[in-house]
Amino acid sequence: MTVNKEGYNKAVFFQGMRHAIPIGIGYFAVSVALGITARAANFTVLQGFFASLLTYASAGQYAGFSMFATGATYIELIIATLVINARYTLMGFAITQRLPADVTWYQRMVLGATITDEIFGITIARPGRFNLYYPLGAWCCAVPMWATGTAVGIAVGSVLPPSLVSAFSVALYGMFLAVIIPPSKKNKVVGAFVAISFAASYAATRLPFICNLSSGNRIILLTVVISSAAAILFPVNNKSRLRIQAKPNRKLPRKEVA
Repeated sequence: MTVNKEGYNKAVFFQGMRHAIPIGIGYFAVSVALGITARAANFTVLQGFFASLLTYASAGQYAGFSMFATGATYIELIIATLVINARYTLMGFAITQRLPADVTWYQRMVLGATITDEIFGITIARPGRFNLYYPLGAWCCAVPMWATGTAVGIAVGSVLPPSLVSAFSVALYGMFLAVIIPPSKKNKVVGAFVAISFAASYAATRLPFICNLSSGNRIILLTVVISSAAAILFPVNNKSRLRIQAKPNRKLPRKEVA
């Protein structure tokens, strides 16, 4: 069975939404705790909702709300946000290597706006070239849940007990594990470098000089070093890549061949 391009894109979009449902549920739980932080910084429900809808970066927003509460300047907020969220630039570089050649510059800009840690994870795990409607569908499902959770957190304020707030904070790490475990099981090299990443991340908080860097800078440093080492030591074979790209996705209708 074949479908036209519009029908195929629609199917990919809704597949992205379905795959992002668990992410959206986790986002809602975690962002409730974020909303409590925003309430301490005197954000209203509407302000918190749009802050999360336009930023959707957990670490960056936590830092931003905390700095805002202490009276930090806008310049300090901007610089801190750029440093903490600089890892998304690296994710964008990785994603552009997997895009079809006919993707326009403005489509690339829209794609860049959909990147979060989890959406990047489920997108980059897809074999071969991917359709940009997939991360867009995932964004449309997950990010509104993140913004809604922030608004709910501001509304409930300090009503929730501290133990429940702490439990919400762990949810994001559980989602991240759900993203990295499946590819680690399929590829031993990926699994090994995931383990190395965990160990290096812990060591970076203890080693002299590196431990004095911000968490955002440590993430950037470790990402560049570990990913470069993986690329140099275990390069992807072009023939294998072509076979992966040629493998059809059985869950979606095939595109009509012109």
